[in-house]
Amino acid sequence: MAQEIERKFLVVGEYKHLAHSSMHLVQGYIASGRRTVRVRISDKSAWLTIKGPSRDGGLSRFEWEKQITLGEALELLPLAEGALIDKQRHLVPYEGHTFEVDEFFGDNEGLTIAEVELGSADEEFARPVWLGREVTGEKRFYNSHLRAYPYAAWSDEEKK
Repeated sequence: MAQEIERKFLVVGEYKHLAHSSMHLVQGYIASGRRTVRVRISDKSAWLTIKGPSRDGGLSRFEWEKQITLGEALELLPLAEGALIDKQRHLVPYEGHTFEVDEFFGDNEGLTIAEVELGSADEEFARPVWLGREVTGEKRFYNSHLRAYPYAAWSDEEKK
C-alpha cells in the first residue's frame, strides 16, 4: 500500500529563483471527504489519484495514483464537485529534499503552500528561510477543501 508522508507550510518569502522547474496544474475532485478521488492535468499528462483519510495529525495517508490519458481526464473533469483548483507548482530543491511550492490562482489567489515529502514521520529536514507557519493537518489548506471554500472567501483571521 502506498503511503504519502508530507508536511505543509505557508510560504512567506521569495523562492521562485530557486526552482529548478515549474508546471501548471488543473485538478478537480470527483469525490471528497474522508477519502478523495482527484483528476489532475499538467500540460499533456493526466493522473487519477485516490487518497485515504489523514492519519498522524495530517502527516500521512494512503495514496494511489495512476497515469491516465488526457482524453480520459477531460471526460472525468465535468464530474468534479465544486470549482477546479488552478495552480502553478514550483519544484525547489533544498538541502537534500525537494519542496513542491503551489502558487494558487482564481479564487485561491494569494495563497502559496509548500509541501515536503518525507520517507518517515520523524525524518529530519532543513527549513528554508521562506517557509512560514506549518499547516500540516489543517484541513482548510487541503486542495479538496479549497475547491469548496476558496481562500478568497476566508476572513482575515482565517488567513493567518
